[in-house]
Amino acid sequence: MEEIKKQKQHVVLVHGACHGAWCWYKVTTLLRSQGHRVTALDMAAAGANTKPLAEVTTFSDYSQPLMEFMEALPEEERVVLVGHSMGGISISLAMEKYPKKIDVAVFVTAFMPGPNLIVQTIRQEYERQVETFLDCQVSFSNGEDKPPTSFLLGPKFMSSHLYQLSPPEDLTLATSLVRPIGRYQDAPDLLKETRLSEENYGSVRRVYVICEQDYVLRKGFQEWMIENNPTHEVKMIHDADHMVMFSKPQELCLCLQQIIGNQ
Repeated sequence: MEEIKKQKQHVVLVHGACHGAWCWYKVTTLLRSQGHRVTALDMAAAGANTKPLAEVTTFSDYSQPLMEFMEALPEEERVVLVGHSMGGISISLAMEKYPKKIDVAVFVTAFMPGPNLIVQTIRQEYERQVETFLDCQVSFSNGEDKPPTSFLLGPKFMSSHLYQLSPPEDLTLATSLVRPIGRYQDAPDLLKETRLSEENYGSVRRVYVICEQDYVLRKGFQEWMIENNPTHEVKMIHDADHMVMFSKPQELCLCLQQIIGNQ
């Protein structure tokens, strides 16, 4: 553990759908207390980002704040990139574009596409194993005869599927801060904009963190992605729901510390 503490890194945290940088407040505090530099980003039209949702029509648009951040990094700086849930797709795009600026990419109970596992295939498998979305809302800004344009997590779904093991005050916080997210998986250029290569994406070390009691991306689904897109390392956090940064923040922080220590 002493060796882990000696290695300080710049950790970049990317949130999942409908959430924002705010969801990392516990992990950010813990990592900074260990001497790490931490940046938690808001994706476009998420968290405190002011871009209108109507102007965010693709995953590339949504992930632009991360791309701008990576572009602005000094050439000699390398970061630990952490993506949660749908943030796994965003960090995958960054891995493809900026592989030399990333020490390790950590997928925390996240969607994890790869050169041979495209986003559409992941989506199909995910939808096959989802039982219900309860009170989640979809909007049809282009008319009800067209595909839905946005999605918002409902409080009942959040309580039973995302936050079931998290402190109630964090669920209360979340229900007041979540924002709708675009249905980018329906964009016509999805395959082109999320294409990943062995040369770039594949050159970055990847670690997957399984959350055992995740009711959104269930353990079997997480393992299916790892089986079809093998990582360099797999870690498990027991008794963690989907929002592991709330239900098991210290365990997640320790897990990230161990990953950093293995660089």
